[in-house]
Amino acid sequence: MNTAVATFEPAVARVPAAVRPHQGMPPLDESGPPLSFFEFWPMWAFYPPVMAYAAWLMLRHRGVLLPTAANPSFPGGGYYGESKSAILALARRHLGDRVAPYITVDRHGDAAAQLTEALQALADAGLVLPVVAKPDLGCRGAGVKLVRTAADLAAYLGAFPQGARLVLQRLVPHEGEAGVFYCRRPGEARGRIVSITLKYFPHVTGDGVRTLRELILADPRAGRLSHLYLPRHAARLHSVPAAGESVRLAFAGSHSRGAIFRNGTHLVTPEMEARFDAMAHALPEFHFGRFDLRFAEFAQLQRGEGYTIVEINGAGAESTHIWDRRTTLLQAWRDLMRQYRWLYEIGAANRARGHAPMSWAEFRAAYRREKALTPLYPATD
Repeated sequence: MNTAVATFEPAVARVPAAVRPHQGMPPLDESGPPLSFFEFWPMWAFYPPVMAYAAWLMLRHRGVLLPTAANPSFPGGGYYGESKSAILALARRHLGDRVAPYITVDRHGDAAAQLTEALQALADAGLVLPVVAKPDLGCRGAGVKLVRTAADLAAYLGAFPQGARLVLQRLVPHEGEAGVFYCRRPGEARGRIVSITLKYFPHVTGDGVRTLRELILADPRAGRLSHLYLPRHAARLHSVPAAGESVRLAFAGSHSRGAIFRNGTHLVTPEMEARFDAMAHALPEFHFGRFDLRFAEFAQLQRGEGYTIVEINGAGAESTHIWDRRTTLLQAWRDLMRQYRWLYEIGAANRARGHAPMSWAEFRAAYRREKALTPLYPATD
């Protein structure tokens, strides 16, 4: 492995000055309970009412897999088992530099030899370390890691399953992150933003006395999610952060991996909605899904400026504002049921326009492939 690294010296981006926690984001409201009582329920406990409603929609619209026709230009509508890189490629063609550049690597053979290939591919694409590594197939932040060095990339490749594809994407070095959910029925001239989730990355602040483990356990929110944070930082739990030093506990903007979600739907502006409607129209046959993006200042995003898209999720996306700790259980169920109603109506309308849903054989193959790969991915940062 060391020999392979020595044969190619990767370009490394100049490290930006340290950013403040939540820099560029609206102030994080930490009043009230740190978590809702259902926020980390297991899926089998939270989703049955929503799935029952989805089953009724399947009967009403006479199509179990109608969601796969919601976005005809996306693989399987972006419903399940879709390729991130295929959607990113489509977005780069139509949205250009609004989308963070990336390369793909098909994992095969010896990790040391493939490391050299991957570093050369990054250089050829004009990308430098650090980059974000993530599986091409996967959801809920599975396998997402910040790759700072060639050694990090070697470790990621070594832990990644053979025969699977991974994505290496330019790091957008901003604290601001949001998920913007968009919906437009076929035939409508304009769509709308139906949800914004503001994603805050949890931090603890050192006091020069307590260890990182003690700081995590003492934090009102992190202490209740220590099963997420302690294993991730196992190598430094006994270190003592300096007084005032901020330690970020999660990198991936995924709720299930420990990011803090807040409902920002009330902050949508006409300029922002117009910008995202224009982008959605630029993507061929895109009607339903979520733009995940990073930005330097939320005020710029409200003007429809200053953001970079890191991922676009289609029919399988969720209105993640429901994980705001002030959302009630009934509100969360209501919002997800409304989302599914729109999804099936759009799928039915596209089917009437001649866009056929996936076949059961195609869906089973995609489902089994993703289910088999997900447990094999490296641990998420």
